This record gives sequence, C-alpha cells and structure tokens, in this order.
Amino acid sequence: MLHKRSILRRPLLTEKIAAQQDANNQYAFEVDRKANKVEIQRAIELKYDVTVIDIQTMNVRGKVKRLGRFEGKRADWKKAIVRLKTGDSIELATHT
Repeated sequence: MLHKRSILRRPLLTEKIAAQQDANNQYAFEVDRKANKVEIQRAIELKYDVTVIDIQTMNVRGKVKRLGRFEGKRADWKKAIVRLKTGDSIELATHT
C-alpha cells in the first residue's frame, strides 16, 4: 500500500480540464503509477475534504523526443479524472 501523501503528484490544469470542471465537476491529477482507484479516492477525499463520485484512470505513455541527433523518451505516467459530488469543489491555482 502506498503512502497517501505520495499518491497525488500534481493537479493537471489544461483548457479541456477547465471546461470539464465547469460542466461536469471533474478534476484531473497526475498520480503514482502503482496507485489504484480506491487509494486515489481516499487520498483526494483526505487532502481536499470532498466526496468523490467516480474515478477514471489511464496510463499515459511518455513521448519520444529529439534534440539534434540525440533521442530520448519522457517517463510514462498515470492520469486520474475525478468527478465530485454536486456542490463540492477543489480550489486549484488557475492560470490567467
């Protein structure tokens, strides 16, 4: 079992996710690759004091990048999209 503080890496802030926040009360986080949905739900409810209704997770493969003739690969990571109970919200730093 993972430690609750190490499960959530960072919130994801994109235009698409901002639209989902307004329309469906959904938020996205980068999470530990080994974390399952139950652990993610407990960590979010503990940290932000909200009620989680649904979680969708996906494994994102890292992109292959080049710099001149050198080629490398970004790390693989896991994304979690979380839907909250109506009336709950999470205050994240929004870009203006």
